[in-house]
Amino acid sequence: MIGAPFPWFGGKSAVASTIWARFGEPKNYVEPFFGSGAVLLARPKIGETETINDKDGFVSNFWRAVKCDPEAVAEHADWPVNERDLAARHWWLLTEGAERLKEIEGNPDHFCAQVAGWWVWGACSWIGSGWCSGRGPWAWGASGWAKHSGNAGRGLNRQLPHLGDAGRGLKRQLPHLGDAGRGLNRKLPHLGDAGRGQFIRDWMHALADRLRDVRVCAGDWSRVCGPVVTHGHGVTAVFLDPPYADTAGRTERLYSTDDLSVAHDVREWAIENGRNKLMRICLAGYDGEHDMPSNWETVEWKARGGFGSQNDDEDGIGRANSARERLWFSPACIVPHRDATLFDLMEIA
Repeated sequence: MIGAPFPWFGGKSAVASTIWARFGEPKNYVEPFFGSGAVLLARPKIGETETINDKDGFVSNFWRAVKCDPEAVAEHADWPVNERDLAARHWWLLTEGAERLKEIEGNPDHFCAQVAGWWVWGACSWIGSGWCSGRGPWAWGASGWAKHSGNAGRGLNRQLPHLGDAGRGLKRQLPHLGDAGRGLNRKLPHLGDAGRGQFIRDWMHALADRLRDVRVCAGDWSRVCGPVVTHGHGVTAVFLDPPYADTAGRTERLYSTDDLSVAHDVREWAIENGRNKLMRICLAGYDGEHDMPSNWETVEWKARGGFGSQNDDEDGIGRANSARERLWFSPACIVPHRDATLFDLMEIA
């Protein structure tokens, strides 16, 4: 298995094996909120049909560019950490880069390898949240850059680059890519500039190989959740990891108003479609966020890594929140350690 080359707030790599134990080996898999793709990339066996989607243009562009031109993405991503470069590229991505991505939703062949490479490089160099979110103390408007109040004039989302693990940015911690991408989280030794650059290229090519037959969509989550994309293909697993709802008790400054309402719509869709025996659905969220039917299984788990779970954030709830993570599984999901039923045995027929 291979992991994403960038950190992702709320990633589910730590619990991916739990999810696949309940999904089994369905013919079809759909992930409407892809992000770093931790669940798909941890799948033990590649499925017959797989569809991923993300509304964030930078995320969608990265996965599309890696799939279509991994060499070019690696070239742009291979760069040492430099605070001035971080600020300059952030500015460029939110202006010129965003302009280049306007066509991504309407043109299925459109991508920009430079945007993808600089975006993933910055995501690995940036500390905390806010990378390319446009929610820092400066925002781009009709008249150019305008400063929000507060933050003591820190400029365009000014932050220190990631200096842990020798400050090596994208190359600071990479999985082993030998043997077709097996062996995750092996720390990269110092191999010299050429060695590290080749390692990045190998990683991007491994991701491209994994995404070879995956359908990459860019837009609203509901576009990939209709019958034609899901149970029209037979037994279908759907992993739903929407932004936290207002009922999750998360800090609202992290999300837009629209983000806070999406999870409610996702929950209603999950409950309705969870009645279909062809649909194996997993909804991710926080304790108390979703009121699910009694015949859905609830799995508690604790997030690992990340600044919020390692330390108390400014609201003093970082560590507490890491223990509030929940997964809800629909009735058609496989119950671990249960004897296989005839339906389970026929799932890939």
